[in-house]
Parts: sequence; structure tokens; C-alpha cells
Amino acid sequence: MKHLRPVLFGGFAALLAGGLAVTRSEAQPDTVKEITKGVWFREGDLEGKGHCNNIIIEMKDYLVVIDANFPSGAKLAMEAAKKMSTKPVKYVFDTHHHGDHAYGNAIWTKAGAITLAYAGVAEEMKRYEPKRWQATSKERPDVGDLKLPTAEPPKQTFTKTPFVLEDGTRRIEFHFLGWAHTRGDAFAFLPKEKILCTGDAVVNGPYNYTADGNIGNWPEVVKAAEKLDVTTILPGHGKPGGRDVLSGERQFMVELRNAVQAEVKKGKKVEDLVTLENGAPKSTSVKVPDAVKNWVGPSLAAQVRDTYLEVTSRKPAGDQPH
Repeated sequence: MKHLRPVLFGGFAALLAGGLAVTRSEAQPDTVKEITKGVWFREGDLEGKGHCNNIIIEMKDYLVVIDANFPSGAKLAMEAAKKMSTKPVKYVFDTHHHGDHAYGNAIWTKAGAITLAYAGVAEEMKRYEPKRWQATSKERPDVGDLKLPTAEPPKQTFTKTPFVLEDGTRRIEFHFLGWAHTRGDAFAFLPKEKILCTGDAVVNGPYNYTADGNIGNWPEVVKAAEKLDVTTILPGHGKPGGRDVLSGERQFMVELRNAVQAEVKKGKKVEDLVTLENGAPKSTSVKVPDAVKNWVGPSLAAQVRDTYLEVTSRKPAGDQPH
């Protein structure tokens, strides 16, 4: 089986190999579904190509695409957008800085689009690049073929939240709600349609990557998202769903942290909880309730490791050396 996110970003291939391979029989990669009039959900081929999902939103005179994807995913999303509408893509919104969501930026800007993100995305790129880009370019031809020294940051950023695009036919609000999956996480909210595009702050399935995250604050971010009047969740990975995807993601993070804290209180060390293989987390003795099993997969060992470091150091996982 191929790794779920082959070289999501440089330097983490071993970690991903240890925990992010999963098969979903109900997955329909590279398909496009109209969620409501003028809003389409394109499911990325996560297992085979490492792609995230994309959402295509039609405005009066242009299109907005959620997430730049990897370069190869960007090209596929661009082709899909052309089939959905003759309008040009004006904005591409990076929900966060990870390669499967932002490394396609250069593809979109070359085609004339404006890449847009919360300012924290550009700050995260300064923190982790060019190291991750250069490592990824050695593993992924679509990245290497661009012949760029580093990831292209978003061309336009915002700090005041929400940032709004509105043209009389549709309103999109871009909300920064705090540090969950990354320091730069942001959501795209369509209030009239009650649709929330969540990136990887909320996924529908065992796709949570926690090493750049703030696991303790993650439930608070999702709780803030739950205050929005939404009925449809379009995640960065996994299938579309309802509000239960929000509550399930939040509860998974709560149960994960509670389970690890309980082991820490017993005096357990990280090596007691996580078994390594070739230096990467492979398995764990930590269990979480069946109520959140939708979010549990082979990456649980890596999530336990990250949570253990966060609990014992009293610093977010993303502040740990990695």
C-alpha cells in the first residue's frame, strides 16, 4: 500500500511511512460533486497522489478555489474548474502551509490567480522553508519539475478576521480561529449556503497530522467553528459531511489528550506507549473510545507521541523539535 501522504513536506517521510497509510473503500478520488448551485467539491487522490480536496466556488464574475494542492493536484483542480465554469479562477485560498495544500501556489499564480491566506501561513513558510520544499522536490517530480528554490508564499495575506469576498451574488468569509493543525489554519465559510471549508483543522477520517499542531488548543478552535451557522462540512481530507464531523474531530482531540494524560499520571514514558520502527512511530498501547473511531488509524502512534511531548513539556507539539 502506498503512503497516504507521500512526502507531505520535506523531512517527514519516515514519520508518514510509519503512520499515514490507510484505505477507504468509499473514497472517490478525482471526482467532482456539486454541493449546491455554484459550489463543487473535488475529492483529491490522497492515497495515490498525496492530494488534498479542493472546493470550487462560483462568484458573479470569477471562481474561488480552496487550497492550491500539490502542483499535480493544482493542474487537476484547474482542469475541473474549467469544466465547471467558463469564469476565470481569481483567488486560490491556502487553508494552511503544508505541501499538499500550498505547494501548487506557483501553478495558480502563473495562470493569473491570486493566492490568498491568513498571514500565519506565510509565517509558517518562513519557519519551515526551504528545508521541506527541497526535501519534497527530491521525492515528488511535480514539485521538483518546477525548478524553484522554495515554496511560493501566498501573494495576498490578511490579519483582520474575517476577511470577506462579496459581490452581490455570494459571500465568502475567511476566518482565523486559532492554532489547531498549524499556526496559520483558516476556514472558508459561506454563510448563505451554511457551508464550511475546513482544510486540515477538521478532517473526516484518520487523517490528522499533529506534529505542527497545538493539540490542547485544537478542540477550542473547532468549538469556535461550531459557533458558525453551518450544516455542511467540506474537509481538507475525507468525504463531505454534516456538523457531526466538527463534533467528532473536537472529541477525538479531547479523548487523545485525555488518554495520554492518564498514562503520564501513571508515570509512563513515551517509549512505554509508542513502538518505533526505523525510527518512526509504528504502534501504540494507548486506546481511545470507539465513539471517535472514525478518526483513528495507523497514525495514532505518531499522534500519541506528539501528544505525550506536548503534555510533558507543557508546550504545543508544533513547538517541539521536529
